[in-house]
Amino acid sequence: MGQSSTEKLREFLGQLPPQSQALLIREFERVIERGDDPTVPNFVLGELRKIVRQDSEAAAPRSKDPARLLFAMLDPFLVDGSPKTSPGQIRRTSLAQVWLWLSREGLPADIAALEGAVAGDAPDLDRTIRKVQIAAAEAINIAAAPGPDRQRTLARIGAPEVADDIAAIGTALQIREALETLGTRLPGHLRIFAESQIAAVSEALNIPSLKTPQALPFALSLVMSRLAAPWQIIRFGITVAGSDDEIRVAGTPYGVAVTMTIHYLGRIVSELRNDIRRGQFKDTSNHLKTLHDGMRGLRTEIDIRSDSTWGRQLSAIRVEISNALQSEIDGVPGRVRRLLRQRPDKEIAATSRIDPVEVEETAALIDFVAVCRNYASELAINEVTLRAYNDLQQYVEKATEALVESLRGSDAKAKAFRSMQVDAAIRFCDVLFGPDYASLMRKASAIARTGERKSSRAS
Repeated sequence: MGQSSTEKLREFLGQLPPQSQALLIREFERVIERGDDPTVPNFVLGELRKIVRQDSEAAAPRSKDPARLLFAMLDPFLVDGSPKTSPGQIRRTSLAQVWLWLSREGLPADIAALEGAVAGDAPDLDRTIRKVQIAAAEAINIAAAPGPDRQRTLARIGAPEVADDIAAIGTALQIREALETLGTRLPGHLRIFAESQIAAVSEALNIPSLKTPQALPFALSLVMSRLAAPWQIIRFGITVAGSDDEIRVAGTPYGVAVTMTIHYLGRIVSELRNDIRRGQFKDTSNHLKTLHDGMRGLRTEIDIRSDSTWGRQLSAIRVEISNALQSEIDGVPGRVRRLLRQRPDKEIAATSRIDPVEVEETAALIDFVAVCRNYASELAINEVTLRAYNDLQQYVEKATEALVESLRGSDAKAKAFRSMQVDAAIRFCDVLFGPDYASLMRKASAIARTGERKSSRAS
């Protein structure tokens, strides 16, 4: 979508009443849950959620919003628009429904007290928030506990995905102080995660309340947020197991780190696919490097069997990457040929033009193919990427030379269009062969244009 189209969509969504916005959010979430193409739903959901958050903040500033204050400590674990969540993650959309349930029947007196404290700028507001968080955790744990009325209670709280998040919300609220302690103990940034760093983080994690199966994923999420390469969290499981064998790693409490890493890579694939379909390549290089390093790290550091759960998940991610990239890569040479095709003078009208925006989009796609080539082998796109890149190099080199030469003999009607083709070809040369070669071809085109003008004056 072009920028103007995006702005029109945003304006239209912003004019909808809140009930219609909520209905649209739910319907698009259902589309994603069914497994349909998520490109449009994810894009529209992103815009809708921005609008809803902006409206709620305008009505009640963050510092004065009781729900925001109660759930503020969950921010590091929130995800947007995800039909499936990893351990240690919570859907942002679940919080509003949990707040309504707490206000209505889960914890009405405590929520009313919190709202009064916020409205009155109580000096001990933080203590009140902590007290209500503990009470909310207890109420949530009771609601989520196994029992004959569990399904009925969860249905009153909210949609099915909220039932998946409710226990995680209760756990995170309950261990707030332990998570804050861990946050102060962890380094601000871990460029590498080798033995010394693993030992230091293990010591920081030595908090009993964080070692339960429910709490550990949240602690590991905090560690992942400090890692330059989040996939390296799998080294916890390897270290604890004392082995790279998949079964032994999975048998430790830190085996969940591998599951979290696979979910993390799956989320990057989804972001990459959505960016490609929207023609946005700004983050493509970072996404591809993250996927390449993560897939290679999982493959080389842990002996994962192809028929195991982890092995099948990794295979699915690799197939998804290949499907997302292959069709886009295959289409780039054809797009370049359409722009640089040497046309006879009789096919060129005086009004023929090449769109500069299309030229830049195509240059971005060529750069995209070049970036893919660096990571092709690990991402199962080796053959298609090398074929497309070699095709681009051979065609652009020959086409540029031919177009520059054509400037010498073009008639006046075709000259302007051929000059545009030459400029586009040189732009592509800059991406494929570097600035030196592009500069050389730019000088050649200038000489060709000068020679043509001299010839016209002489005649």
